[in-house]
Amino acid sequence: MKIAVVGGGPGGLYFAALMKQLDPAHEVTVWERNAASDTFGFGVVFSDETLGGIGNADTEIAAAMSRRFARWTDIDIHFRGEQHTVGGQGFAAMSRKELLELLQQRCGDLGVDVRFSTLAPDVAELSRTHDLVLAADGLNSAIRGAYADSFKPSLDLRRSKYMWLGTDLVFEAFKFFIKDTEHGVMQIHGYPYSDQGSTFIVEMHEDVWRSAGFDETEGQVFPPGVSDEAAIARITEIFRDELQGHSVLSNNSKWLNFTTVRNENWRHGNIVLLGDAAHTAHFSIGSGTKLAMEDSLALAACLHEHPDVETALAAYEAERRPVVESTQRAAQASLEWFENIGQYAGQDPVQFCFNLLTRSRRITYDNLKLRDPGFAALADKAFAESAGVQDVAPAMFQPARIGSLELKNRIVVSPMDMYSAVDGLPGDFHLTHLGSKAMGGAGLVMTEMVCVSDVGRITPGCTGLYSDEQAAGWRRIVDFVHQQSTAKIGGQIGHSGRKGSTRLMWEGIDVPLEDGWDVMGPSALPYGENCNVPREMDRSDMQQVLAEFTDAARRAADAGFDLLELHAAHGYLLSSFLSPLSNRRTDEYGGSLANRLRYPLEVFDAVRAAWPAERPLTVRLSATDWVEGGNTDDDAVEIARAFIAHGADGIDVSSGQVSKEEKPAFGRSYQTPFADKIRNQAAAAAGVAVIAVGAVSSYDDVNSILLAGRADFCALGRTHLYNPQWTLQAAAEQDYRGPGADWPLPFKAGRRKPPSARTDAVRPRLSLLRELEPESAATHVRWTPKTAARSAEVLASGV
Repeated sequence: MKIAVVGGGPGGLYFAALMKQLDPAHEVTVWERNAASDTFGFGVVFSDETLGGIGNADTEIAAAMSRRFARWTDIDIHFRGEQHTVGGQGFAAMSRKELLELLQQRCGDLGVDVRFSTLAPDVAELSRTHDLVLAADGLNSAIRGAYADSFKPSLDLRRSKYMWLGTDLVFEAFKFFIKDTEHGVMQIHGYPYSDQGSTFIVEMHEDVWRSAGFDETEGQVFPPGVSDEAAIARITEIFRDELQGHSVLSNNSKWLNFTTVRNENWRHGNIVLLGDAAHTAHFSIGSGTKLAMEDSLALAACLHEHPDVETALAAYEAERRPVVESTQRAAQASLEWFENIGQYAGQDPVQFCFNLLTRSRRITYDNLKLRDPGFAALADKAFAESAGVQDVAPAMFQPARIGSLELKNRIVVSPMDMYSAVDGLPGDFHLTHLGSKAMGGAGLVMTEMVCVSDVGRITPGCTGLYSDEQAAGWRRIVDFVHQQSTAKIGGQIGHSGRKGSTRLMWEGIDVPLEDGWDVMGPSALPYGENCNVPREMDRSDMQQVLAEFTDAARRAADAGFDLLELHAAHGYLLSSFLSPLSNRRTDEYGGSLANRLRYPLEVFDAVRAAWPAERPLTVRLSATDWVEGGNTDDDAVEIARAFIAHGADGIDVSSGQVSKEEKPAFGRSYQTPFADKIRNQAAAAAGVAVIAVGAVSSYDDVNSILLAGRADFCALGRTHLYNPQWTLQAAAEQDYRGPGADWPLPFKAGRRKPPSARTDAVRPRLSLLRELEPESAATHVRWTPKTAARSAEVLASGV
């Protein structure tokens, strides 16, 4: 093959070297516009997985890299005057300059034609004259720009500012310095890369950056290789204690905004993107060099394995895209966590450290417990103390309050519409459904949305609280829950608004009934195409609905519910008033957020007055509409603050379902960041509980969310449909026995985890002990050059 590589960074050079090894007859030319000695950056970090791939593909490069690695396992987090160390992570880093020198030398030895200080020919010409053109030309890829119509790039420029620096202070571990200055929170991401220096990245929100005066050089153009020395002097002063008298090193260092690069397609004919040209992931989760070299490994293998370039490039993208997208999801979560780091400035140091470590959701409580059991135990102890209890237990089984209501644990059965009522009346199905969940161990069981009128139902199968007969039906269910379990039961009341008068879910979700009822909303705008068109509510409609909510609240109180929730999410009536997508009114109930809040708050106030003062009242919100021009998570914080100011005891944080045009970013625990933001910016200081919901499905995720302080409770819906006794099973899995998971007496024999298959094979005892020794010894390994050889020896033993 005749191969053109545009870009002489680690990704391009490594790919060139691999292709020459696979077949020396390949003609590989690399064009790099910078000189061979022009190296920007300081250290690069690799994972064990990446190193394994490099070791298998090119043993010479792997051996040369290994001799230069700084290795360690610890992360040190410095926050509010305390340092906490977490081990068991496993890092290997080296100088970016040395890595490039190794790859340059390897390419030279293999006969790759590398042309430094040379611009590549026109890409169209390269495409005609070569079998393959590799675009490894970085973040600002000219090739990606030239074929943007094919690649369809998306560039997400973030607001936080960062500067890539170095220091001659050799850190012993990965360092996070979190500094709460008079201007706001600034943070350092630092790690050693040799026996002579460390990477030293400073990052802060743009508002903090401006407040600190770093914007003095905003707009100033620094020539290539020239650093922002004024800013560096200021950084040196701010972090003088952390630097311990050592110097800050610069290398083309200036303020940057991180850009997340995504491409809908990675290939155009025989042109393919690699590394930063194809994708970026925030530096807080890993290294762009690591991703680029992994790309190179996959691309070289696919070209070697497949008969033609087109098939090989398709295989390369199919193999790498899921891996990259997973990394980018984790990186996005990490990026946004650091963007919002100021909201955690008041957290307890141990909780803050746990929060930081689990920010991307790749590390969880169980995972951390395997890596460093000592720190996991410390997190459990700190959480128990914050809950005001002596007994250390899994976070999900610690007691907590919503208002004055104490719950035995932090698990909520989320409201789920069952579409199984007749004329709004709950029956045996609802008794069985909710009763089984209560007996299954959850601390709080929530009803589906109980409608405040017959025309406020979503479907003919929805339950109601607009008659005394319905109230009696709910009383029967509430009594059963109280008699047969120690769970509490909450009722959720709402009005379907423009989303009403539709078929049962399994008959066609959101499909209008043929002979349904008229629907209404804040404006005459349908939920989506082919949906019912509501009439715009007038003041008499609004007063009538308010009275219906009030009556429903009184009936809920008479039925004995322990808690009441007002449904102001998912595009139903109150939610549609809150969203600018569905509320286009021109009176005092439309327009600004304050006006859009007016009617939902009027209803809330009326319900609060009708509902017993000693029982909690919560609100469910859609934290984002997932549609451009709709409500955002910032709006949700303000909406939550308004309800809290009016007396809400809890905020149940969901999202979306306000418009058919929504594009939600589905994924594991995908709505938790919204709960996190509302809790830490609005609710926690007011003593108001926050409930996280949305694809939370494992007890490990629940414990991780709670320990990090992202929510006070976790609500699980489909998980409880899959297993009504999920909470009790989680207790058995975690070997927990206590008041947070009390088994109904008839079920008590099942509280032990059932035995599973086992083997009778007996492993040699001395061999087993030898395997255990390195693992226990390597939980905490520090990088100190005088003991570098010992560190490498320990890590090479299998960690």
